[in-house]
Amino acid sequence: MGSPPPHRLLLLLAVAAVLHRSAAAAEGVIRLPRGRACAAPTDPAAYDRPVIGIVSHPGDGAGGRVSNGTAASYIAASYVKFVESAGARVVPLIYNEPEERLLEKLSLVNGVLFTGGSVKSGPYFETIKKVFQYVLDKNDAGIPFPLFAQCLGFELVSMIVSKDNNILESFSATNQASTLQFPNYSSLEGSVFERFDPDLIKKLSTSCLVMQNHKYGISPKTLRENVALSSFFKILTTSPDENGEVYVSTVQANKYPITCTQWHPEKAIFEFGKQMIPHSEEAVQVTQNFANYFISQARKSQNRPPADKVLDNLIYNYSPTFIGKKS
Repeated sequence: MGSPPPHRLLLLLAVAAVLHRSAAAAEGVIRLPRGRACAAPTDPAAYDRPVIGIVSHPGDGAGGRVSNGTAASYIAASYVKFVESAGARVVPLIYNEPEERLLEKLSLVNGVLFTGGSVKSGPYFETIKKVFQYVLDKNDAGIPFPLFAQCLGFELVSMIVSKDNNILESFSATNQASTLQFPNYSSLEGSVFERFDPDLIKKLSTSCLVMQNHKYGISPKTLRENVALSSFFKILTTSPDENGEVYVSTVQANKYPITCTQWHPEKAIFEFGKQMIPHSEEAVQVTQNFANYFISQARKSQNRPPADKVLDNLIYNYSPTFIGKKS
């Protein structure tokens, strides 16, 4: 007996499917279509396990209450959470470890973050210089390696680029929520703000959505008149301090994946110790956009470090320290 013609075979299959669904319905069972297992990512240019190095800051983050005056360094948990919120992990770059150890850890990461703080000299500043040069060298060699510098980090980078340790100016922006003003909207192309919804950009310029906490900074005039700084950076935003004095609040390097903010993106989502920190939905969106942008740059990194070495150096190998309900 020969095979049924194709049209009859299709009809038989259709009838069988209807009978199957009818039987399932009679049993009170909903049968879902079978799915397929998702394949592993195949795009070699996108790295889905990025790792960020965060340089530790001298002290214990609690005015000496935790370390009892002994030598220590710390990374505030909010910076770690900021990086993790965009899908990356953290390797702590301990500022006073031997240089060979620092270079070993840098070989395991796909980007670096400079935190806020207060120390502008000594071994810490020297480590920041070394890491900054590492960032430049990697990118000059054609290897994407982003840097995000916040508050003190931006100040130190400005000192390094200008080769002037006295370039910073005094501003009254301690514990202050502020707006971000955009001097030139065309300069936002290719920057972190390019991914922002236009309504959020407008909201940033009219509502206090970002947190400032600094005594120093750089005025737009100083940056523009300094040949080294003006050739290295373009100004994305400015902000006014409590006295109406305007300082540069966000910059991006012209030739490198380097973004710096004088303000603190990490605080809106992860810090609740100060009443002035904005926690509105828009403020949270600003933080998340910055985190996503930074880590999206790190995903372009060609570095694929051994998984076991990464695990041995992640911040999860350290025990977190509780330093108080208000910190």
